[in-house]
Amino acid sequence: MVIDLRKHFKSDDFSSQVDYEVNLSELEISGRNPLVEPVLVSAEFKSFSGSVLLEMELKYKILLPCDRCTEETETSKVSKLFHILVKELNEEEDESYVIVENEKLDLDELVYTDVILELPSKILCSPNCKGLCQQCGINFNNGDCNCNKNQVDSRLEILKTLIE
Repeated sequence: MVIDLRKHFKSDDFSSQVDYEVNLSELEISGRNPLVEPVLVSAEFKSFSGSVLLEMELKYKILLPCDRCTEETETSKVSKLFHILVKELNEEEDESYVIVENEKLDLDELVYTDVILELPSKILCSPNCKGLCQQCGINFNNGDCNCNKNQVDSRLEILKTLIE
């Protein structure tokens, strides 16, 4: 969705709101498409001092495997973000501003970037996920295995003599 911001840049007391959905199902991360539903976007534009303050709320669901036990995990996210939109920068480039060329903003592109930046670096099915056994691969969340827990890496066997 392209937003025309000419009225915002010409006035210091103009505001508008946009509510819509963005389909980012084609977004691929590690060979998977984690966004199972469209992203709900609520954006408010407020003009001030020749700039525009964009306040956004993004609501979406992520479906990815748990990083510890590999079980499919659905996570609901609500992100509240803001950006300061300007037509140009007078001084050195500053990453805290978004430059809007031709006074038109591609809001879909900005939402796409924000969703990628807001994705968690680690997905867990629960904060106390026990993970998988390194020897047999059983999910410890479902029960224990019969593997020898005291087995020592043969390369470290010599260190065992120090304990004795």
